[in-house]
Amino acid sequence: MTLYEKWSQKAYDDQAQGQANQKLWSEYLPLEQKFYEKLLESKELKISGKLSELAKQNKMPVEYFCGLLDGIKEALNEPLDIESLTKDSEVNVSTEFDKLYKKMVEYKAEHLYSLPQWKNIFSEERLKELYLEQKRSATITRDSVKIGRNEPCPCGSGKKYKICCALK
Repeated sequence: MTLYEKWSQKAYDDQAQGQANQKLWSEYLPLEQKFYEKLLESKELKISGKLSELAKQNKMPVEYFCGLLDGIKEALNEPLDIESLTKDSEVNVSTEFDKLYKKMVEYKAEHLYSLPQWKNIFSEERLKELYLEQKRSATITRDSVKIGRNEPCPCGSGKKYKICCALK
């Protein structure tokens, strides 16, 4: 079983729900937060090294670090084959701060996008701008205009919509 499969099974398996799953997330989330605090303080968005060494440096199990990479894979500049990673794999990835921030907003990871270290990267105004850009990009808009129930039916019958096609 690959590291990614181990991570996925622990984190997302429906049968793993309950105390074991809660334990995993209560351990993982603070480690994830510390990782991002360090990353933002360094102002360097490049992660490189042997996977096992990166996990050790960040005081987390290798599966957790694999999960962390899985969380940011869509924001990376170059694709990363998470599923083929082993503890001896060399990782060399990078991203931009704005992409990373927007992914955190998209995933509703408030514990990450509200970190005070972001203020060393972006102004308060820019953070709001990025937040709104991401929220707007997820907003669904309708292509067609809604027909009011008391308006003439668009089928051309001459009846009110509520009496004609709304009943079909």
